[in-house]
Amino acid sequence: MEDLLKVRDLKLYYRTRRGIVRAVDDVSFDLRRGETLAIVGESGCGKSSTATAIMRILPRNIETYEGSIILDGVDVMKLDDGRFREEIAWRRISMVFQGAMNALNPVMKVGFQVAEPLIVHGKLSRSEALSKARELLGLVGLPSFVADRYPHELSGGMKQRVVIAMALALNPEIVILDEPTSALDVITQANIMNLLKKLKRDESLSYIFITHDLALASELADMIVVMYGGKIVEYGTAEQVYLDPKHPYSQKLLASIPTLRTDKKLEFIPGAPPDLVSPPPGCRFHPRCPYAMPICREKEPTLHEVEKNRYVACWLYGE
Repeated sequence: MEDLLKVRDLKLYYRTRRGIVRAVDDVSFDLRRGETLAIVGESGCGKSSTATAIMRILPRNIETYEGSIILDGVDVMKLDDGRFREEIAWRRISMVFQGAMNALNPVMKVGFQVAEPLIVHGKLSRSEALSKARELLGLVGLPSFVADRYPHELSGGMKQRVVIAMALALNPEIVILDEPTSALDVITQANIMNLLKKLKRDESLSYIFITHDLALASELADMIVVMYGGKIVEYGTAEQVYLDPKHPYSQKLLASIPTLRTDKKLEFIPGAPPDLVSPPPGCRFHPRCPYAMPICREKEPTLHEVEKNRYVACWLYGE
């Protein structure tokens, strides 16, 4: 499969009263056409900030925003804001935001909220856009009358489907899913995941799937990016990462997940994630790592290839 999106040396730092937060620090990965890339890790590791950097939905307190985001050979980081909104945002890359209720306007009917991108970006008339919105709601498994409802009249799963319909309005090639099943019960989670699989198959979508739930990511992912402290610590195919995790952090994450077919003792990761205002020197995971060596405390490991399409940032595997 050909590469659709290439992210290279992406940095996103926030300016705060306490200092500079290095939320995304030299992140690089590829997304192939028709593929799902899952970004996993603990809360605060930079997953959602990576998504906002790609979508260019930036708050005012940005200190550093640099790198390359190459979509079909074009570096969209070099486009001005107006051209990015006209050519890229929602047309080619769209996003399903974390927390469907927060993403919907409580005083506007659902149908208009799905239709709004079609009016603003698609240049359709209001009636044409509303008609298309009803079709989109049907695509995600909702009856057409939902278009005439307000968000508070819908269940959590229905609201999540509405947000997915909004993301699909302009037929994008890439959809970024930021915790699309958070705060949903297990049955609704399964329904949403089945919907995402069906849309991927039928619409030939490419996903960037952001989650802290590795078990959930295994349902959809072709490639896995494991992030810790704003950096990528492991990157490989789903089979490689799940069956033979290399980085100690990846090993600990997978060891904390219960399984149905094996009787294993669950583990936990001692300590807490690093403060990204003043991250520890060397490897950012070394204060919590059972295999930490002197070099881990002094020098930061680089992400290097340990086997085909398999990258790890750890001194256990050398440079």
